[in-house]
Amino acid sequence: MHEVTVSAPVNIACIKYWGKRNTKLILPTNSSLSVTLDQDHLRSTTTSRADQSFEEGDRLWLNGKEETVKEDGRLGVCIKELRNWRKIEEDKDSSLPKLSQWPLRVASYNNFPTAAGLASSASGLAALVASLAKLYSLPQSASQLSLIARQGSGSACRSLFGGFVAWREGSAEDGSDSLAEEVAPQSHWPEMHALICVVSDAKKGTSSTSGMQRTVETSTLLQHRLKIVPGRMDDISKAIQSKDFATFGEITMKDSNSFHSVCLDTSPPIFYLNDVSKSIIAVIEELNRSSGEIVAAYTFDAGPNAVIYALEKNMPKVLGVVNKFFPTSEESRDPFKTEAAELPEGFNVNVVREGGWEKGAVKSLIHTRVGDGPRTLGKEESLLGENGEPKVLA
Repeated sequence: MHEVTVSAPVNIACIKYWGKRNTKLILPTNSSLSVTLDQDHLRSTTTSRADQSFEEGDRLWLNGKEETVKEDGRLGVCIKELRNWRKIEEDKDSSLPKLSQWPLRVASYNNFPTAAGLASSASGLAALVASLAKLYSLPQSASQLSLIARQGSGSACRSLFGGFVAWREGSAEDGSDSLAEEVAPQSHWPEMHALICVVSDAKKGTSSTSGMQRTVETSTLLQHRLKIVPGRMDDISKAIQSKDFATFGEITMKDSNSFHSVCLDTSPPIFYLNDVSKSIIAVIEELNRSSGEIVAAYTFDAGPNAVIYALEKNMPKVLGVVNKFFPTSEESRDPFKTEAAELPEGFNVNVVREGGWEKGAVKSLIHTRVGDGPRTLGKEESLLGENGEPKVLA
């Protein structure tokens, strides 16, 4: 049986990708940088199988629900490109099985809500590309594979690496230099932790794909942002190399606010943050002020969920303020069993509405940390049954 199961991580950008200069190839208007999160807590798992006996045509299931694989759709494009690379290897070595000609069955499962601002398409597409690359025994590097993953979902290219990852915008018309590369591995700064505040796991009103193109077409502020990002990329890369959390945190928060500003400057405006999101910003800003230094940094993707970065030693402070003002309605995931600290002396509680937020304004918390890149799993982790269909259907 020709089958591989791979898991791939979620990544959360500190310098945001927002806007394409080429929508077909998914070439960004600016470079971006992200932190890969630990797959022990957040991951997409994908099993890919090629079999001569399968009925013609590829089939794919996401979380047990079958998705249509269109030839010109983002899944179809990734599969076609990887098949082409496999065919090159088969043409070089006639003893190889002709996997490039065989139909595929693919099952993918996310252990977190899909399309809720937690970059599920990134980890999902990265898992698809990594599993097919392994299935096809491709010789290409992770950076070369990122060229394919990018065409499925822009930020997916960053989920092919662990640690701290840059997606270079590139300048070539064919996108050959718009790829991901590691800035620093997980082992460089393992003390980097993250707290995800799940404000909503509902599907967002404006998808990233349509939102960013509206911004490119209508926002005058975007042009200003594009001039600032290259300097931020350099500065945050240096901060990561030198483990300078204060600079890392300052740039991360500024860039999140800059990204949401261009969303507001879009016509009609795009609102991804809600009142709870804004209140989390106020609480983290006050935590930093009352601590006398930047101990935590918030960032928001295209949705209301907050990701708060902090070093492991400062996570008790972060949990202290979040638990106090945003009591959760669901059990939170904290594998580190972190004890929440008291509010810092001089913390101004008036930054939050009186009495804090009602229980459930933040549904749950996920405490995680910087993690590694895609992992190849054992046969027992396969998501496909003997018949080539998912073991668990929706």
